[in-house]
Amino acid sequence: MSLPVLFLVIFSALLHPVRVFLIKGDNTPEGLTLSVVIIFGFMSFFQIILMGINPWKVFEIWPLIVISSVGLLLHFWCIVKSLRVGDFSVNYPIIRSSPMFVVIAGYIFLNHHYSLEILLGIAIVIISAFMIQYTPGGKYFSKPSSILLAILAMCFHGIITLADAEAMKYVEPAAFLFIQYLFVTPAMAIIFILTRPSGKNIYEYLFLGWQKKPLRFFLAGFTAYISYLLILYSFRMGANVAAVSSIRQISIPFSVLIGGFYLMEKQMNYRLFWSILLTLGVIIIILSS
Repeated sequence: MSLPVLFLVIFSALLHPVRVFLIKGDNTPEGLTLSVVIIFGFMSFFQIILMGINPWKVFEIWPLIVISSVGLLLHFWCIVKSLRVGDFSVNYPIIRSSPMFVVIAGYIFLNHHYSLEILLGIAIVIISAFMIQYTPGGKYFSKPSSILLAILAMCFHGIITLADAEAMKYVEPAAFLFIQYLFVTPAMAIIFILTRPSGKNIYEYLFLGWQKKPLRFFLAGFTAYISYLLILYSFRMGANVAAVSSIRQISIPFSVLIGGFYLMEKQMNYRLFWSILLTLGVIIIILSS
């Protein structure tokens, strides 16, 4: 991997937890998530205009658009619902373990066979994910529904990564994002409206945050867009998917530090140890694949 690509991936990894941290720390996470989606659409639109890119070529790979878009909708929904009840420093490491999903899906659906090194990596990830959420002396699963949603978010992220990496062989990143978010934005709004708590006003639920915390909402969308755009460009520059996924795992221990210092979540040292071990497990899986 060249140094420019390495820089793109590392910078992207450090930016990635910011969006999830802002969602967790907000009292209207659905509204903030929708703002991220809207900003993705606008920023990709401005980019294709400035660069003179034809976005309609993306429809030539419409199956990848559909797979990635459906995965993205479900990924975002699971993140929001998971963070409503769970800790950021517990759920984020699980959400970011998508390379494990890729390996397991290959074994179940594609008849792939794996070495002892990969099985060791999977075991480390599973044990570490369990220990991150486990409180010594407490229940085995502190918040089961939150953990399950985080696992589902991780699976959907694995699907998105595979689809997007394949799409970057054929189209420009900004064009792909623009077409994708033409569909994702209204679909996300409809999902949040239909699943909002009974009696909740739609404006207050999804849009009032823009008025009260415009900088927070913009920052969440802007950092998320730059983070993922850098990853798509690294794929466009020929970066190996496994290598990129491996380097991006540095965001996991970083997220635990954010949870401890800024969200005042408990057991930071304990969770940091297991998050680093989980990161090691994911890297073993990727490098052994």
